[in-house]
Amino acid sequence: MKTNNIKKSAFLFLLLLGFISLLSDFTHEGARSIYGPFLGLLGASALVVSFTSGFGEFIGQALRLITGFIADKTKKYWTMMFIGYALNLLVIPLLMFVNVSIWQLAIVLILLERVGKGIRAPAKSALTSFTTPHLGAGKSFAIQEALDQLGAFLGPLFVFLVLNLNKGSELNGYQLAFGLLGIFAVLTLVILFIAKIKYPHPDEFEKSSTKQSMRGNKAFIYYMIAITFIALGFIDYPVLAFHIETTSAIDIIYIPLLYALAMGVDAIAALLFGALFDKKGLISLIISVAISAFIAPVFFLIKDVSGIIIGVIIWGIGMGAQESILKAVISTMVSKEKRASAYGVFYTVFGLAWFIGSLIVGWLYEINILYMVIFVTFMEILAVAFLIFYQHKKLLVISKE
Repeated sequence: MKTNNIKKSAFLFLLLLGFISLLSDFTHEGARSIYGPFLGLLGASALVVSFTSGFGEFIGQALRLITGFIADKTKKYWTMMFIGYALNLLVIPLLMFVNVSIWQLAIVLILLERVGKGIRAPAKSALTSFTTPHLGAGKSFAIQEALDQLGAFLGPLFVFLVLNLNKGSELNGYQLAFGLLGIFAVLTLVILFIAKIKYPHPDEFEKSSTKQSMRGNKAFIYYMIAITFIALGFIDYPVLAFHIETTSAIDIIYIPLLYALAMGVDAIAALLFGALFDKKGLISLIISVAISAFIAPVFFLIKDVSGIIIGVIIWGIGMGAQESILKAVISTMVSKEKRASAYGVFYTVFGLAWFIGSLIVGWLYEINILYMVIFVTFMEILAVAFLIFYQHKKLLVISKE
């Protein structure tokens, strides 16, 4: 009975954490869905958009190396969450004040939004991982990702509605959307405070285990190499959105609607691949990365609306599967005492590779789109080959505790 009560409490805590993610993603993913065209309207180039996206991911990810260590050292998971969410979300309504004359300010605010996520992400992932002994690693992170992406689905829909009601002036519509998203930013912080009061010590859900630390953990090292290839070849949505705007393939008012579609697919993929992970382990990750290899060829090389729509759907599948599985793998490899630090290392490696990949993508896009497609597709294929090789050699065996 006691075990059942703990499992129930862990599940309820996970749902509450997921609801926080739902509201926060409603806010920052709603904003993220229009970053590309917004910067384009302000006069930014493809390289600037790609740089902002990639560098934002880099600093947001690299910062996690430090914030993960701090979270492990201090065990102040909730404090890290409050600081991170406040910065992550409250800068978004400030974008409503940016116009063409001060377009550089938009880049600063977008980067600060990523910094906020970098502060709270390791603590959030660690809190989620504490429920895995009771719910399963794949399932815990899949539920978290599904709720996360429900918010990421509804946020862009909300932005689409706002833009659709303000067709007279595109820039004014974007500014109004950013301002209204601020309401959900404040609501997120209120729910976060309630969660902290309800569950002050969520780390107690998981007992100490025999899992390794990061030092000398070969499986963790090999995993980071695979992560590098995956991140190098995965295109960020602002680049996809920028391509839609510059080619006029679809009216830009539908860009957030396409992002909402991707987030809906993301949520479903997270649940399916999370369940598959608990049964088949890394095979689920291999399948998801293989699917991601088709994103660029379909999206950029099929010259009609169907290519864009199918490409966005594939992008959503890749995002959902990877977002749920990538973090779940860490929880099976590293002890809970060092897990926030492990997530910090993971996010830093991923972010650095994403940044380098984004710069290459932006550069190749302006030279020849075909070169860009070849590069990102090759990186994903390389990641698949690497995972298959090390899985076959039993060098990436993960714990089933």
